[in-house]
Amino acid sequence: MPSEPAGAPSAPPSIAKLIASPRMLVLIALGAASGYPNQITESALQGWLKDLHVSNTQIGIMSYVALPYLLKSLWAPLLDRYPLPILGRRRGWMLVTQILIAATIAALAFQDPSQGLMGVAICALAIVFFSASQDIVIDAYRTDLATPAERGPAAAAATLGYRAASYIAFALALLIADHIGWRIALLVIAAGMVLFAYSTVRSPEPEYQAPPPSSMQESVLGALRSLTHAPGALSLLGLVMVFKLGDAFALKLFTPFMMDVGFSKSDIALVVKAVFTTSGLIGAVLAGLWMVRLGLLRSMLLFGIMQAVSNLAYYVLALTGKNTVVMVIAVFIENLTHAMGNTAVVALMMALCEVRFSAFQYALLSTLSQLPRYGLGWPAGWVADHAGWPTYYVVSFLLGIPGLAIVWLLRDRIRALDVRH
Repeated sequence: MPSEPAGAPSAPPSIAKLIASPRMLVLIALGAASGYPNQITESALQGWLKDLHVSNTQIGIMSYVALPYLLKSLWAPLLDRYPLPILGRRRGWMLVTQILIAATIAALAFQDPSQGLMGVAICALAIVFFSASQDIVIDAYRTDLATPAERGPAAAAATLGYRAASYIAFALALLIADHIGWRIALLVIAAGMVLFAYSTVRSPEPEYQAPPPSSMQESVLGALRSLTHAPGALSLLGLVMVFKLGDAFALKLFTPFMMDVGFSKSDIALVVKAVFTTSGLIGAVLAGLWMVRLGLLRSMLLFGIMQAVSNLAYYVLALTGKNTVVMVIAVFIENLTHAMGNTAVVALMMALCEVRFSAFQYALLSTLSQLPRYGLGWPAGWVADHAGWPTYYVVSFLLGIPGLAIVWLLRDRIRALDVRH
């Protein structure tokens, strides 16, 4: 765990200062770079396979191409230990990974799922690997740049960029695919990824008070000691893993659910995803501002309750069937609270990191937080196919309860994190 700072903690930034801060604008842009490729191998790929009448179970199995997001802590110590000789400790790796993501999305465009899924899986796996590597350095950069008082707003800024870019990439892909075809759609997305290199080049370098780890042993063992030595540290790591379990299950097969209910790809791109993103952006802004006032503990309790209950909105939609009003309400409520819960858990992970090891530590924490998201593909598909969508969303609600219980049990430890640097 990081050591306590000398003196009193920094005062929370004002709303006006937060809005005008160039640092937050940078974090929004880098959050967008993280979010942009994510939905290509998640929702867009699911839509492509659904077009070809691939079963929900097979789509769920295909979701395991996202495993590099789960395993990224394995190579994150290398990015702590060995900065590239361009653009500083974090930004050089950002630039390289962004170029490689664009190249592999272009390669995916030339695959044909109707002839077999192996080529699609290999390209998707490569996209996810380079995207996960980009996330490692962007998450570390954000953790290094933000002060303790800025963690909530910084997490919100990253969520804002992530949500907006995810929607733009996914909606653009579906719209072009609906009218021209998937190959052109993916080539356009690949070209768009290149544009994020500009924000990387223009980003400021954090002020580092200590050098990178001097060896790979220190990069790994020193980081693990720093993360786990404090009393209650292992329980906090468990909280990171389960806090968004219910939400991860609820959104795992979002696109197939909407298509099974009766909405077309254009409906999803223009209406569902527009509401999805708008509510997520509002939720991120509210969470960032409320966290300044509520603190980490009360934010996690409030946002956790809201995100668990909101999953039942999809239960209502599953019973109702295709109904645009019900869909808009369900998507808005669920994604508003999803973004708020995500902002809280990102702030928690930032508070647990030490700057010298932030790439490895944040990647490890991110891996724990994503275990449910990337481990539920087959169970989610099985429940949807065998129990139906109403039962699916009741299960998602029940899976949100354990995280709330752990937050309450660890309330004293969570309060203490608000004053750690």
